[in-house]
Amino acid sequence: MSQPWCTAHANGVRLSVRITPNAKKSEVLGILDDELKIKLQAQPIEGKANEALIRFIADKLDISRRAITITHGQLNKHKLLEIDSPGLTVETVRHALLVGVD
Repeated sequence: MSQPWCTAHANGVRLSVRITPNAKKSEVLGILDDELKIKLQAQPIEGKANEALIRFIADKLDISRRAITITHGQLNKHKLLEIDSPGLTVETVRHALLVGVD
C-alpha cells in the first residue's frame, strides 16, 4: 500500500518529510499534509539538521546512513529523501516510522 509521503522506487523508497529543528528530542510526530513530520534534536545550521535527519532515519530503519540521500530541500524544512536499500518496502518503512505514533 503506497502512502503519499512514502513511495517505492527502483532500489528502495522515497520519503517526503517536514522537519522541525531545535527539539528536545528527535521523534516522529505523524503525517501532516502528505509529509512525515519529524522533530530533530539539532540546530538548522551548517548541515547539522540534515545530518541528524539522516542518522535518525537510518537508525529507525536499521540501514546504513550512506543509503540515504537528501535529493531536494537541503536548506528547507521540506525535504525529499531517497533511500537505496533493495529489501526496503513502503510497508516496512511505514511500520518502522509510525508504530506508536498517535
